[in-house]
Amino acid sequence: MALRVLILSASVGAGHLRAAQAVELALREIHPDAMIQNLDVLELTNAAFRRLYGRAYLDLVHKAPHVLGYIYDMLDQPGWFTHNGGDRLRQLMEQLNLKPFIDLLTSQPWDLVLNTHFLPASIIASLKNENRLQLPHVTVTTDFDTHRLWVNQPCERYFTAAEEGKINLTAWGVPVGDIILTGIPIHPVFAQPKSRQDCCQRQGLSGDRPLVLQLAGGFGVGSIERIYQSLLTVEQPLEVMVVAGRNVKVRQQLETRACPPRHRTHIFGFTDQIDELMAAADIIVSKPGGLTTAETLARGAAMVIVDPIPGQESRNSDFLLENGAAVKVNNLSTLAYKVSSLLADPGRLRQIQDNACRIARPRAAFDVVQRSLELLS
Repeated sequence: MALRVLILSASVGAGHLRAAQAVELALREIHPDAMIQNLDVLELTNAAFRRLYGRAYLDLVHKAPHVLGYIYDMLDQPGWFTHNGGDRLRQLMEQLNLKPFIDLLTSQPWDLVLNTHFLPASIIASLKNENRLQLPHVTVTTDFDTHRLWVNQPCERYFTAAEEGKINLTAWGVPVGDIILTGIPIHPVFAQPKSRQDCCQRQGLSGDRPLVLQLAGGFGVGSIERIYQSLLTVEQPLEVMVVAGRNVKVRQQLETRACPPRHRTHIFGFTDQIDELMAAADIIVSKPGGLTTAETLARGAAMVIVDPIPGQESRNSDFLLENGAAVKVNNLSTLAYKVSSLLADPGRLRQIQDNACRIARPRAAFDVVQRSLELLS
Protein backbone atom coordinates (compact mmCIF):
# COMPACT_ATOMS: atom_id res chain seq x y z
CA MET A 1 0.00 0.00 0.00
CA ALA A 2 1.29 3.47 -0.88
CA LEU A 3 2.53 5.71 1.91
CA ARG A 4 -0.16 8.22 2.91
CA VAL A 5 1.22 11.53 4.19
CA LEU A 6 -0.63 14.63 5.34
CA ILE A 7 1.23 17.97 5.28
CA LEU A 8 -0.50 20.64 7.34
CA SER A 9 -0.06 24.39 7.58
CA ALA A 10 -2.13 27.49 8.32
CA SER A 11 -2.34 30.65 6.22
CA VAL A 12 -1.16 32.99 8.96
CA GLY A 13 1.30 34.82 6.76
CA ALA A 14 2.84 33.12 3.73
CA GLY A 15 5.85 31.46 5.37
CA HIS A 16 4.05 28.43 6.81
CA LEU A 17 2.50 27.63 3.42
CA ARG A 18 5.86 27.98 1.66
CA ALA A 19 7.47 25.64 4.19
CA ALA A 20 4.70 23.10 3.59
CA GLN A 21 5.25 23.36 -0.16
CA ALA A 22 9.00 22.83 0.31
CA VAL A 23 8.40 19.70 2.41
CA GLU A 24 5.94 18.35 -0.17
CA LEU A 25 8.37 18.85 -3.06
CA ALA A 26 11.20 17.18 -1.13
CA LEU A 27 8.94 14.26 -0.19
CA ARG A 28 7.85 13.78 -3.81
CA GLU A 29 11.51 13.64 -4.82
CA ILE A 30 12.51 11.20 -2.07
CA HIS A 31 9.34 9.07 -2.13
CA PRO A 32 7.66 9.57 -5.53
CA ASP A 33 5.04 6.88 -4.89
CA ALA A 34 3.68 8.51 -1.73
CA MET A 35 0.08 9.73 -1.63
CA ILE A 36 0.37 13.30 -0.31
CA GLN A 37 -2.25 15.83 0.73
CA ASN A 38 -0.99 19.34 1.47
CA LEU A 39 -3.65 21.27 3.38
CA ASP A 40 -4.17 24.71 4.86
CA VAL A 41 -6.27 23.83 7.92
CA LEU A 42 -7.94 27.25 7.91
CA GLU A 43 -9.73 26.12 4.76
CA LEU A 44 -11.61 23.63 6.98
CA THR A 45 -13.10 26.06 9.44
CA ASN A 46 -15.82 28.68 9.58
CA ALA A 47 -15.38 32.24 8.33
CA ALA A 48 -15.38 33.76 11.83
CA PHE A 49 -12.57 31.56 13.13
CA ARG A 50 -10.60 32.01 9.91
CA ARG A 51 -10.94 35.77 10.26
CA LEU A 52 -9.96 35.71 13.94
CA TYR A 53 -7.02 33.36 13.53
CA GLY A 54 -5.58 34.47 10.22
CA ARG A 55 -6.74 37.98 9.42
CA ALA A 56 -6.43 39.30 12.97
CA TYR A 57 -2.72 38.44 12.90
CA LEU A 58 -2.19 40.37 9.67
CA ASP A 59 -4.18 43.31 11.03
CA LEU A 60 -1.88 43.47 14.07
CA VAL A 61 1.18 43.25 11.82
CA HIS A 62 0.04 46.28 9.83
CA LYS A 63 -1.70 48.39 12.45
CA ALA A 64 -0.28 47.49 15.87
CA PRO A 65 2.98 45.53 15.50
CA HIS A 66 4.19 46.40 19.00
CA VAL A 67 0.98 44.96 20.46
CA LEU A 68 1.71 41.80 18.51
CA GLY A 69 5.25 41.74 19.93
CA TYR A 70 3.92 42.12 23.48
CA ILE A 71 1.47 39.24 23.01
CA TYR A 72 4.19 37.11 21.41
CA ASP A 73 6.57 37.62 24.33
CA MET A 74 3.83 37.18 26.94
CA LEU A 75 2.74 33.82 25.52
CA ASP A 76 6.35 32.65 25.50
CA GLN A 77 6.60 32.89 29.29
CA PRO A 78 5.23 30.58 31.99
CA GLY A 79 2.38 32.35 33.72
CA TRP A 80 -1.36 32.74 34.03
CA PHE A 81 -2.21 31.48 30.54
CA THR A 82 -0.39 28.21 31.11
CA HIS A 83 -1.15 27.61 34.78
CA ASN A 84 -4.84 28.50 34.71
CA GLY A 85 -6.15 26.31 31.93
CA GLY A 86 -5.46 28.71 29.07
CA ASP A 87 -3.88 26.05 26.87
CA ARG A 88 -6.77 23.64 27.42
CA LEU A 89 -9.31 26.36 26.64
CA ARG A 90 -7.43 27.21 23.45
CA GLN A 91 -7.44 23.56 22.37
CA LEU A 92 -11.17 23.23 23.02
CA MET A 93 -11.88 26.32 20.92
CA GLU A 94 -9.72 24.95 18.12
CA GLN A 95 -11.49 21.59 18.16
CA LEU A 96 -14.95 23.21 18.12
CA ASN A 97 -14.07 25.34 15.12
CA LEU A 98 -12.13 22.73 13.15
CA LYS A 99 -14.43 19.71 13.20
CA PRO A 100 -14.08 19.09 9.42
CA PHE A 101 -10.31 18.91 9.94
CA ILE A 102 -10.73 16.44 12.80
CA ASP A 103 -13.01 14.32 10.60
CA LEU A 104 -10.29 14.27 7.95
CA LEU A 105 -7.74 13.10 10.52
CA THR A 106 -9.88 10.35 12.00
CA SER A 107 -11.65 9.03 8.92
CA GLN A 108 -8.64 8.14 6.79
CA PRO A 109 -5.61 5.88 7.45
CA TRP A 110 -2.77 8.39 7.42
CA ASP A 111 0.74 7.03 7.99
CA LEU A 112 2.41 10.32 8.91
CA VAL A 113 1.59 13.99 9.45
CA LEU A 114 4.06 16.87 9.05
CA ASN A 115 3.02 20.22 10.56
CA THR A 116 4.53 23.55 9.51
CA HIS A 117 2.24 25.50 11.87
CA PHE A 118 1.41 24.87 15.52
CA LEU A 119 -2.39 24.99 15.04
CA PRO A 120 -2.78 21.52 13.47
CA ALA A 121 -0.06 20.15 15.75
CA SER A 122 -2.02 21.36 18.78
CA ILE A 123 -5.20 19.63 17.64
CA ILE A 124 -3.44 16.36 16.83
CA ALA A 125 -1.67 16.35 20.20
CA SER A 126 -4.94 16.96 22.07
CA LEU A 127 -6.65 14.13 20.15
CA LYS A 128 -3.80 11.80 20.97
CA ASN A 129 -4.02 12.73 24.65
CA GLU A 130 -7.74 11.86 24.53
CA ASN A 131 -6.95 8.49 22.85
CA ARG A 132 -9.00 9.54 19.83
CA LEU A 133 -6.05 9.32 17.46
CA GLN A 134 -2.97 7.13 17.15
CA LEU A 135 -0.91 8.78 14.48
CA PRO A 136 2.76 9.83 14.29
CA HIS A 137 3.19 13.52 13.63
CA VAL A 138 6.14 15.90 13.52
CA THR A 139 6.43 19.65 13.96
CA VAL A 140 8.57 21.79 11.66
CA THR A 141 9.34 25.24 13.09
CA THR A 142 9.64 28.17 10.68
CA ASP A 143 11.67 30.78 12.60
CA PHE A 144 15.15 30.77 14.13
CA ASP A 145 13.83 30.91 17.68
CA THR A 146 11.22 28.46 18.94
CA HIS A 147 8.17 29.88 20.71
CA ARG A 148 6.29 27.98 23.41
CA LEU A 149 3.20 27.65 21.20
CA TRP A 150 5.15 25.20 19.02
CA VAL A 151 5.27 22.75 21.94
CA ASN A 152 2.37 20.33 21.64
CA GLN A 153 2.95 17.00 23.31
CA PRO A 154 2.86 14.20 22.39
CA CYS A 155 4.77 14.80 19.18
CA GLU A 156 7.27 12.32 17.77
CA ARG A 157 9.76 14.84 16.35
CA TYR A 158 10.48 18.57 16.45
CA PHE A 159 12.65 20.11 13.72
CA THR A 160 14.32 23.40 14.59
CA ALA A 161 16.19 26.06 12.66
CA ALA A 162 18.94 26.77 15.20
CA GLU A 163 20.55 25.39 18.32
CA GLU A 164 18.77 27.94 20.50
CA GLY A 165 15.47 26.55 19.31
CA LYS A 166 16.48 23.11 20.61
CA ILE A 167 17.37 24.58 23.99
CA ASN A 168 14.01 26.37 24.21
CA LEU A 169 12.13 23.16 23.45
CA THR A 170 13.99 21.21 26.13
CA ALA A 171 13.22 24.00 28.62
CA TRP A 172 9.52 23.43 27.87
CA GLY A 173 9.87 19.71 28.58
CA VAL A 174 10.45 18.20 25.14
CA PRO A 175 12.87 15.23 25.36
CA VAL A 176 16.18 16.21 23.78
CA GLY A 177 16.17 13.01 21.69
CA ASP A 178 13.00 14.16 19.95
CA ILE A 179 14.55 17.40 18.68
CA ILE A 180 16.54 17.57 15.44
CA LEU A 181 18.34 20.61 14.06
CA THR A 182 17.64 20.77 10.32
CA GLY A 183 17.11 24.42 9.45
CA ILE A 184 13.94 25.89 7.97
CA PRO A 185 12.61 23.93 4.96
CA ILE A 186 12.83 26.00 1.79
CA HIS A 187 12.08 25.17 -1.83
CA PRO A 188 14.43 22.40 -3.08
CA VAL A 189 15.62 24.68 -5.89
CA PHE A 190 17.72 26.53 -3.29
CA ALA A 191 19.78 23.37 -2.82
CA GLN A 192 20.99 23.68 -6.42
CA PRO A 193 24.09 25.89 -6.84
CA LYS A 194 23.65 28.63 -9.43
CA SER A 195 26.17 31.10 -10.77
CA ARG A 196 25.57 34.84 -10.58
CA GLN A 197 26.48 35.26 -14.23
CA ASP A 198 24.01 32.65 -15.48
CA CYS A 199 21.20 34.02 -13.33
CA CYS A 200 21.85 37.56 -14.53
CA GLN A 201 21.70 36.41 -18.14
CA ARG A 202 18.44 34.50 -17.66
CA GLN A 203 16.77 37.32 -15.73
CA GLY A 204 17.81 40.13 -18.06
CA LEU A 205 20.25 41.75 -15.62
CA SER A 206 23.50 43.40 -16.64
CA GLY A 207 25.45 42.28 -13.56
CA ASP A 208 28.18 44.86 -14.23
CA ARG A 209 27.67 46.64 -10.89
CA PRO A 210 26.47 45.74 -7.40
CA LEU A 211 23.03 44.15 -7.46
CA VAL A 212 20.60 45.05 -4.67
CA LEU A 213 17.37 43.08 -4.33
CA GLN A 214 14.47 44.67 -2.43
CA LEU A 215 11.78 42.25 -1.24
CA ALA A 216 8.27 43.04 -0.04
CA GLY A 217 6.85 39.57 0.56
CA GLY A 218 4.31 37.73 -1.56
CA PHE A 219 1.59 40.29 -0.83
CA GLY A 220 3.78 43.37 -1.33
CA VAL A 221 3.57 45.02 2.08
CA GLY A 222 5.68 47.46 4.07
CA SER A 223 7.46 50.73 3.27
CA ILE A 224 8.16 49.68 -0.31
CA GLU A 225 8.27 53.14 -1.91
CA ARG A 226 10.35 54.71 0.88
CA ILE A 227 12.90 51.90 0.72
CA TYR A 228 13.10 52.15 -3.07
CA GLN A 229 13.55 55.92 -3.03
CA SER A 230 16.25 55.58 -0.39
CA LEU A 231 18.18 53.04 -2.46
CA LEU A 232 18.13 55.40 -5.43
CA THR A 233 20.01 58.01 -3.37
CA VAL A 234 23.07 55.76 -3.04
CA GLU A 235 25.93 57.47 -4.89
CA GLN A 236 27.60 54.31 -6.18
CA PRO A 237 25.97 53.03 -9.40
CA LEU A 238 23.64 50.14 -8.58
CA GLU A 239 21.37 47.70 -10.31
CA VAL A 240 18.26 47.65 -8.15
CA MET A 241 15.66 44.87 -8.35
CA VAL A 242 12.34 45.31 -6.56
CA VAL A 243 9.85 42.47 -6.10
CA ALA A 244 6.50 44.06 -5.27
CA GLY A 245 4.65 40.77 -5.00
CA ARG A 246 0.92 40.85 -5.70
CA ASN A 247 0.68 44.57 -4.94
CA VAL A 248 -0.09 45.79 -8.46
CA LYS A 249 -0.71 49.37 -7.34
CA VAL A 250 2.72 49.73 -5.74
CA ARG A 251 4.41 48.10 -8.71
CA GLN A 252 2.82 50.60 -11.07
CA GLN A 253 3.80 53.49 -8.81
CA LEU A 254 7.43 52.36 -8.73
CA GLU A 255 7.52 52.02 -12.50
CA THR A 256 6.62 55.71 -12.84
CA ARG A 257 9.40 56.90 -10.50
CA ALA A 258 12.34 58.63 -12.17
CA CYS A 259 15.59 56.73 -11.80
CA PRO A 260 18.92 58.59 -11.58
CA PRO A 261 20.99 57.86 -14.70
CA ARG A 262 23.76 56.23 -12.66
CA HIS A 263 21.43 53.37 -11.61
CA ARG A 264 19.53 50.64 -13.43
CA THR A 265 16.24 49.36 -12.02
CA HIS A 266 13.97 46.36 -12.56
CA ILE A 267 10.49 46.22 -11.05
CA PHE A 268 8.93 42.78 -10.70
CA GLY A 269 5.48 41.71 -9.58
CA PHE A 270 4.82 38.29 -8.11
CA THR A 271 7.49 35.91 -9.42
CA ASP A 272 8.54 32.29 -9.06
CA GLN A 273 12.13 33.24 -9.91
CA ILE A 274 13.11 34.50 -6.46
CA ASP A 275 15.87 31.93 -6.14
CA GLU A 276 17.58 33.25 -9.30
CA LEU A 277 17.18 36.89 -8.27
CA MET A 278 18.69 36.02 -4.88
CA ALA A 279 21.56 34.13 -6.52
CA ALA A 280 22.32 37.24 -8.59
CA ALA A 281 22.06 39.68 -5.66
CA ASP A 282 24.98 40.96 -3.60
CA ILE A 283 22.67 42.55 -1.01
CA ILE A 284 19.07 41.74 -0.12
CA VAL A 285 16.97 44.40 1.62
CA SER A 286 14.07 42.74 3.41
CA LYS A 287 12.10 42.06 6.54
CA PRO A 288 13.60 39.00 8.29
CA GLY A 289 10.76 36.52 7.90
CA GLY A 290 11.84 32.96 8.61
CA LEU A 291 11.52 31.60 5.07
CA THR A 292 12.97 34.71 3.40
CA THR A 293 15.90 34.66 5.81
CA ALA A 294 16.60 30.97 5.18
CA GLU A 295 16.46 31.52 1.42
CA THR A 296 18.82 34.51 1.63
CA LEU A 297 21.32 32.45 3.62
CA ALA A 298 21.07 29.60 1.12
CA ARG A 299 22.02 31.98 -1.70
CA GLY A 300 24.89 33.50 0.27
CA ALA A 301 23.70 37.11 0.05
CA ALA A 302 24.19 39.80 2.68
CA MET A 303 20.90 40.86 4.24
CA VAL A 304 20.06 44.43 5.19
CA ILE A 305 17.23 44.09 7.71
CA VAL A 306 14.36 46.60 7.62
CA ASP A 307 11.13 46.82 9.62
CA PRO A 308 11.24 43.52 11.55
CA ILE A 309 7.89 42.60 13.11
CA PRO A 310 8.27 42.61 16.92
CA GLY A 311 8.29 39.00 18.04
CA GLN A 312 9.49 36.29 15.70
CA GLU A 313 11.10 38.64 13.16
CA SER A 314 12.96 40.62 15.80
CA ARG A 315 14.35 37.31 17.09
CA ASN A 316 15.30 36.26 13.57
CA SER A 317 17.08 39.60 13.30
CA ASP A 318 19.02 38.87 16.50
CA PHE A 319 20.07 35.48 15.11
CA LEU A 320 21.42 37.01 11.90
CA LEU A 321 23.26 39.82 13.67
CA GLU A 322 24.83 37.49 16.23
CA ASN A 323 26.13 35.32 13.39
CA GLY A 324 27.47 38.27 11.38
CA ALA A 325 25.17 37.53 8.43
CA ALA A 326 23.33 40.87 8.25
CA VAL A 327 23.24 44.53 9.13
CA LYS A 328 20.15 46.20 10.53
CA VAL A 329 18.51 49.50 9.63
CA ASN A 330 16.70 50.95 12.64
CA ASN A 331 15.46 54.00 10.75
CA LEU A 332 14.92 54.11 6.99
CA SER A 333 16.71 57.46 6.86
CA THR A 334 19.96 55.50 7.33
CA LEU A 335 19.31 52.83 4.70
CA ALA A 336 21.33 54.48 1.93
CA TYR A 337 24.21 55.06 4.36
CA LYS A 338 24.20 51.40 5.48
CA VAL A 339 24.16 50.09 1.92
CA SER A 340 26.85 52.57 0.81
CA SER A 341 29.06 51.60 3.75
CA LEU A 342 28.81 47.91 2.88
CA LEU A 343 29.66 48.49 -0.77
CA ALA A 344 32.59 50.73 0.18
CA ASP A 345 34.10 47.87 2.22
CA PRO A 346 34.26 44.78 -0.03
CA GLY A 347 36.05 42.78 2.65
CA ARG A 348 33.25 43.35 5.14
CA LEU A 349 30.60 42.56 2.53
CA ARG A 350 32.41 39.35 1.62
CA GLN A 351 32.64 38.36 5.28
CA ILE A 352 28.88 38.82 5.78
CA GLN A 353 28.21 36.75 2.67
CA ASP A 354 30.59 34.03 3.89
CA ASN A 355 28.85 33.99 7.27
CA ALA A 356 25.52 33.58 5.50
CA CYS A 357 26.87 30.55 3.65
CA ARG A 358 28.27 29.14 6.90
CA ILE A 359 24.92 29.03 8.70
CA ALA A 360 22.79 28.22 5.64
CA ARG A 361 20.91 24.91 5.45
CA PRO A 362 19.68 24.73 1.84
CA ARG A 363 18.76 21.02 2.12
CA ALA A 364 16.59 21.45 5.21
CA ALA A 365 13.42 20.22 3.46
CA PHE A 366 15.14 16.98 2.46
CA ASP A 367 16.53 16.49 5.98
CA VAL A 368 13.07 17.02 7.52
CA VAL A 369 11.53 14.44 5.19
CA GLN A 370 14.26 11.84 5.64
CA ARG A 371 14.26 12.07 9.43
CA SER A 372 10.45 11.94 9.49
CA LEU A 373 10.33 8.82 7.34
CA GLU A 374 12.66 7.13 9.83
CA LEU A 375 9.71 7.04 12.24
CA LEU A 376 7.89 4.61 9.96
CA SER A 377 10.68 2.06 9.96
